[in-house]
Amino acid sequence: MRLLLKFNLIFALVFALGLMGCGWLSRDLLQRNAKEEILEHARLLMEKAIAVRNYTTSQIQPLLGTQMKYSFLPQSVPAYAATEVLHELARKYPEYGYKEATLNPTNPRDKAVAWEEDIVNRFRNVESQKELSGERDSPTGRMLFIARPLKITNPACLVCHSTVDAAPKPMLDRYGPANGFGWNLNEVIGAQVVSVPMTVPLARAQATWRVFMLSLGGVFVAIAVVLNLMLWALVIRPVTRLSALADKVSLGEMDAPEFKAASHDEIGVLAASFARMRRSLEQAMKMLS
Repeated sequence: MRLLLKFNLIFALVFALGLMGCGWLSRDLLQRNAKEEILEHARLLMEKAIAVRNYTTSQIQPLLGTQMKYSFLPQSVPAYAATEVLHELARKYPEYGYKEATLNPTNPRDKAVAWEEDIVNRFRNVESQKELSGERDSPTGRMLFIARPLKITNPACLVCHSTVDAAPKPMLDRYGPANGFGWNLNEVIGAQVVSVPMTVPLARAQATWRVFMLSLGGVFVAIAVVLNLMLWALVIRPVTRLSALADKVSLGEMDAPEFKAASHDEIGVLAASFARMRRSLEQAMKMLS
């Protein structure tokens, strides 16, 4: 087996092992980074929702206070305004889903489903829990979610949600007296939940991973080409010439031209040693003749 073939076989083996190792590590790292990036975007959506809630409470509700005595305007409700704004934003970013999941909501669309109830109860039971994220199965596939507690910190919320008797009549006419009452100050009544299909971060990670692996493969191929050229030019070609010269000398062709090595590396040392051996052989043959 030729030296160049042996070298390429060993290099290919090392390349394959290194590529597999780098591929596995980079894939795992990119998937984790993609998930974290998605979660950061989800946190930003939550902050937008909170900003809309605060704006509605401080700016919209005072303007509509008189009108609310005669007709109920859901646009003045912070939770409704935040949900509508985020739903409008979802038209541009349909992969993100937002919901203010509530155990006892006034609006039925905010009613927490089973897995959302588990999250809300976790926040209710563990007061120090400020955020929860994870993965879950859904009819459309694996989902990544992040949630934060919805806590009643503004006493103004209890005007509509403490008792049926205290609630505005227009609100009762719209939603009825069955739900959305009995809330207490500083009570966790629900959770902000942002859901994203796992296909989104995985697709991003896969695209980045593919580019990385192709680039890494290209670098390895370039290195292989350069090393092969250097091996051929610096080792294989001079050794082949020296071997051919040795064959001629061994067959008695003493007039064969000398091998001149310009370098002072191992090949140069080998050529110099061969030249001394050739001269010694020529002198020995002259003495014998």
